[in-house]
Amino acid sequence: MHPSPSKLVRTWMTASLSLLAGCVGIGSRTEPLRVVTYNIRHGEGMDRVLDLDRTAAVLRELRPDVVALQEVDCGARRSGGVDQAAQLGEQLGMQHAFGSFMDYQGGQYGCAILSRLPILQVEPLRLPDGNEPRVALRVDVETPNGEVVAFVCVHFDWVDDDRFRFAQASVTADHLASIGGPVVVLGDFNDQPGSRTLALFEAGARAAWSETTPTFPSSGPEIAIDHVFASPAARWTVGRAVVVEEPLASDHRPVLVLLHGPMR
Repeated sequence: MHPSPSKLVRTWMTASLSLLAGCVGIGSRTEPLRVVTYNIRHGEGMDRVLDLDRTAAVLRELRPDVVALQEVDCGARRSGGVDQAAQLGEQLGMQHAFGSFMDYQGGQYGCAILSRLPILQVEPLRLPDGNEPRVALRVDVETPNGEVVAFVCVHFDWVDDDRFRFAQASVTADHLASIGGPVVVLGDFNDQPGSRTLALFEAGARAAWSETTPTFPSSGPEIAIDHVFASPAARWTVGRAVVVEEPLASDHRPVLVLLHGPMR
C-alpha cells in the first residue's frame, strides 16, 4: 500500500481543480490544454523514501495532457533499476519519451515527457556541458484538431554562477526559434524571473507562470525556478497557473498550467 498525495494536495484540489472541471480538450478558448512540469527527484520524497507510485498519484490528480519531468532515472541502481518514464506512463495511461543526460549507476539519468496526445517525433537536443551533461528533450504531439505542437522539456545547470546555465538556455532558445510552429518550453530552469536566462524565453512568448509564487524547496518554497512558456505569444492564452501544494513527494512542487491554443 502506497500513500496517497498529501492532505494539502487534496485541499488544493477541492478549492481549485473544481474550477477547472470539464476543461479537457484542446484548440479553443474554452477547452484548455493541461500542462504540468515537475522535477520528481527520481521519485524520492522529502522523507527520503523512494516511492514512484506516490509520484504517479500526484500526477494522476492533476489530469494532465502533457507532463515534463526532470531528474528521471532509467535503469539506475538507486531507483531499483526501473525505467521510470515507462512506468509512470503505464500507470497514467500516457505515452512516454526519455532523454538521457548521462550514464548513471548502471542505467541512465535525464528527463522525460509524458503525453495523452499522439507523439509524432522525439528529438533530444544535446546542450553544452555544465556541472553535468544536459539535453533539451523535444516531443512533437498532435492535437485533436490536427495541430502539431512541440513540447520542449529543460533542466538547466543549477549553480549560482549562471555561465553554464545561460549557455544551455541559449542553445535551446536558438533551437526553438528554428521550429516555426507553436512551441511550449517547460521545466526546471534553475533561474528566477529577472534573470538573463529567462529573458531568452520571455521574448516573443507567453509566460504561463506567476513570477511571484515559489516552487522550491517543496517543504517551504522560497524561489520560483520551475516555469512554462508558450510561443508565439499571439497564439496562446493562459487560462490558469497553479503551484500545487505538495510538500512531500519531491523537493520541487509541481506546476499546473492551463493553456488555450494554439489559435490559428
